[in-house]
Amino acid sequence: MAGDDVSPELLGEVSTLAHPPRVIGVYRRIDLPRGVRPVTLALWRVADPGNVGTLVRSAAVFGAGVALSHGCADPTGPKALRASMGALFEVPLSGFDEPPGTRVALVPRGGAPLPELELPGEVVFVLGAEREGLPDDVLARCDVQASIPQAAGAESLNVAMAGTIALYELARRRA
Repeated sequence: MAGDDVSPELLGEVSTLAHPPRVIGVYRRIDLPRGVRPVTLALWRVADPGNVGTLVRSAAVFGAGVALSHGCADPTGPKALRASMGALFEVPLSGFDEPPGTRVALVPRGGAPLPELELPGEVVFVLGAEREGLPDDVLARCDVQASIPQAAGAESLNVAMAGTIALYELARRRA
């Protein structure tokens, strides 16, 4: 059906946007990239689709992959897809436990300062849902816990921001 016109009314019916698009794309989930990269964001039950999509977008910027646990938002859902700005079509996805490497649990406080960690080789940043964080059994499977230094009195960072900062810090050091 490439190149065929579709009525604006029909596009409005299938769109979740306030202002329907003039163009749509159809894809098969099976055609999305799968696999792992040397740097990965492993998401543990991150249920907010906006955060999942934003982390996929950040992974694209820094050449990382994304690993998803059960309970994560569907990265192909409308809100996640919008937040990824199309990066979903270039970032390989995998299961939560698939990526090899040093597993670094990002925790709000009490971990080793992220800028001080030695992180050679493959690295997996493990991030949890904002409210629940990472459960003890997931933390036990990580090699180290790290925290992003914050100003005194700051509560915590949004999970998408924390993942982006971790990727930036690693990329900055390896540049």
